[in-house]
Amino acid sequence: MNEFLGYHRPDGQVGVRNHLLILSGTVYANSVVERVAAAVEGAIPITHALGRCQVAPDLRLTRRFLSGTAANPNVGAVVIIDHFEEAGCTAEDIAADVAPTGKLIATVNIRGGGGFIAAVEQGTRIAADFARQLSLQQRAAAPLAQLLFGTECGTSDTTAGLASNPANGLAAERIIAAGGRALMAECTEWMGCEHWLTERAASPAVAEAIVAGVQHMEARALASGEDIRGSQPTGDNMAGGLTTIEEKSMGAVKKLGPSPIVEFLEIAETPTRDEPGNYVMYGPGMGAESISSMAAAGCQILTFCTGGGHTANHPVMPTIKVTGNRQSYELMRDTVDVDVSGVFFDEITLDEAGDIVFAEVLRVANGYLTKSEALRDLNSFAIHRIGPSI
Repeated sequence: MNEFLGYHRPDGQVGVRNHLLILSGTVYANSVVERVAAAVEGAIPITHALGRCQVAPDLRLTRRFLSGTAANPNVGAVVIIDHFEEAGCTAEDIAADVAPTGKLIATVNIRGGGGFIAAVEQGTRIAADFARQLSLQQRAAAPLAQLLFGTECGTSDTTAGLASNPANGLAAERIIAAGGRALMAECTEWMGCEHWLTERAASPAVAEAIVAGVQHMEARALASGEDIRGSQPTGDNMAGGLTTIEEKSMGAVKKLGPSPIVEFLEIAETPTRDEPGNYVMYGPGMGAESISSMAAAGCQILTFCTGGGHTANHPVMPTIKVTGNRQSYELMRDTVDVDVSGVFFDEITLDEAGDIVFAEVLRVANGYLTKSEALRDLNSFAIHRIGPSI
């Protein structure tokens, strides 16, 4: 129970998947990316709307998201496709960021390669060769200490803070006890419960960063003319019985257990420390951006706790849906993986719910497909933005 079978990478990391990633460096390469991925067995396309005409801080952030995603341990090989050249975020820049991982990397330039048809041909030939090389790789035992375990919640309701989120926190503690790390983002959903996190901070600097992160995100919202305390909780949260952002936060922060918070990370930032414990990340509550930031930070696997049911799934990071709402599970059996609603019916204890979540994490880490992976419903890649397009 303290190890899993994964794919060992040249840099010492271990993936729970062995994906061939076809990555768009810019919005204008998206069609080529999709054509190449469609032609090659097992290829995963990631496209997006950015990479051009962004203010410098946003372009740097786009590069961090893209490079981090390609460097994720679940990616065994990557083909990066660019349309021409955006100084500071070219395919070659991203490839250089990923190169220290030692994985298979190639770049394709649509203009430099002779146009659309030539780029599709070149990318397909490279990707097909990479796919064959990846097919030779086999899983081998690795300790749970190699896991960076991501946690997310969305479409929360009153069951989330009482069942799925605390069950997830108990599962996270099992991983930490085995030497692993747990990561939580969504700093907008710590609002009103910052002290629950600062009390566990491993240092005053981490505690200060937690408070500053929430304040910074709220200030950004206010600068846009929006009082986040009025727009959160969202409509589906309120339909599920949550009335204030503080109520929502009281459930959201339970996704982590009581272990110390070792480090505060900027959005999509890779942890600088490898000691077991909890890690927290700056970022929005928007699910696609949040889980993409954690995948870019290196999370190999993520649990998405949801009261009302949610359909978010990251393309390269298996996304396990967990609910404590029996009705949601019955309505969304083809989407939600784990039902811990038995805690409300005296069928299981909360500790047993934590065991159920932990067991599912292990199964998926060992290769068991999530429901959304089986359906190829890999719909949630998004890059956070700071400023306007220019």
